[in-house]
Amino acid sequence: MAKNDEVYMSALEGKSIPILTLDNKWHQLFTQTEMTPEIEALADQLNALVERDGKIRTETKDIKKLKKKLLAEIVPLRDQATKSGDSPQIEKEIQDRTRLINECNERLDSHTDELLSLSKEIYDIDYKLMIETMKVCYERLHDNTDYIKAMDEWISKVRVELKKNVIRLQESEMENYNLYSYMHQIFGPEVIEIFDMKYDPDRRHPVRRPLAGNENEYVE
Repeated sequence: MAKNDEVYMSALEGKSIPILTLDNKWHQLFTQTEMTPEIEALADQLNALVERDGKIRTETKDIKKLKKKLLAEIVPLRDQATKSGDSPQIEKEIQDRTRLINECNERLDSHTDELLSLSKEIYDIDYKLMIETMKVCYERLHDNTDYIKAMDEWISKVRVELKKNVIRLQESEMENYNLYSYMHQIFGPEVIEIFDMKYDPDRRHPVRRPLAGNENEYVE
């Protein structure tokens, strides 16, 4: 057994474990991660055992009902035999029912033994399935945690760089605004128009000027 398996089994020792394949929440786990071949095989094995267990329990109930019916029938037959003396027909009916009751008892004993065996098998397989499920889920959790940590570090770095670039952008826009304003005042609008036509004919980068009282907001 692998070391991790020992750790998981130690953690689960003495804990009450539901039959996983009958638990909808267990199935929901695998909407987040994929089943391994080991989990699929254990789940199939567990389902087969649970199905057999259910069948035996149903048969046990039916046998008990039949036995109860036979016992209810044999009592009046014995009363009749006592009153009428020797009656081959009544005696035969009593023997037939007695034989059937004995068969019911044998089948009930057999079913009891099988149910005990099934109970242990179901627990063992369910236990193994729980361990495999924990391994897969924790591995996925650890992988996701590593990814989240890496992405968080990347986002932090990008956020810092983004702030720097925003400042650079604002500084460059303010510089453009100041240059444009000074040139406009010095050379006049006619010269500026010629300058604009020569260097910015498509008007793709109009100068943005800050709103009054707020250097962080701009208008075209």
